[in-house]
Amino acid sequence: MQRRRFMGACSGALLCSSGTQAATASGGERRHYERVRLTDATGAPLRASQVPARRNLVFSYPYVSTPAFLLNLARQAAPRQELADSSGNRYEWPGGVGPARTIVAFAAICAHRLAYPAREISFISYREKAGGANQRGDVIHCCAEHSQYDPAAGARVLAGPAPQPLTAILLEYDPKDDSLTATGTLGGEVYDAFFAKYEFKLTLEHAGRQRDLVAGQTRVLPIEQVCRQQVQC
Repeated sequence: MQRRRFMGACSGALLCSSGTQAATASGGERRHYERVRLTDATGAPLRASQVPARRNLVFSYPYVSTPAFLLNLARQAAPRQELADSSGNRYEWPGGVGPARTIVAFAAICAHRLAYPAREISFISYREKAGGANQRGDVIHCCAEHSQYDPAAGARVLAGPAPQPLTAILLEYDPKDDSLTATGTLGGEVYDAFFAKYEFKLTLEHAGRQRDLVAGQTRVLPIEQVCRQQVQC
């Protein structure tokens, strides 16, 4: 943990000197993890300008077993959202990154029932349009008990029993090469509860290394390549 904080401090200093654009924020809820480059399915650096709009993209971060959504909202995310976690700790979400600040990332783990995009099935995903039990468009909807989150406003809760926003994944955008790098998280984390709930399943799938931190790079994939089935409610 000390090494992680040290690396975070160093990365912050580098950002100030290099001019890169980063989704960072003040406050005690920001957590530094490994700096990880986002790549496409082939392992090539993912270019922000090539991220498809309104598509469910999934990558592993900050742990090898914890999925996250990468979304290009095709509209500028609302900057500087004041939010709070389930314990009442307040934090400020800094908005999107990329050429038009339309790209955001959040943990793909529902803050209520911990539903996530598993290999067999996913109950949680981004929905561009309203339909069925989903009364709004442009939301992240969990069909487990119909929690809805607004990805353009820090994944704040719009409906349902979720007690807090989705954990935000902090991204850094470098306009020099149009690259995206994950650097940490912001807001309430649910990873300990996630590991506890799915311990047996995750141990089998990741050979007991489910708590290993992602290092170096992480592949960003369409959700269809991650899950065999998506629940539409």
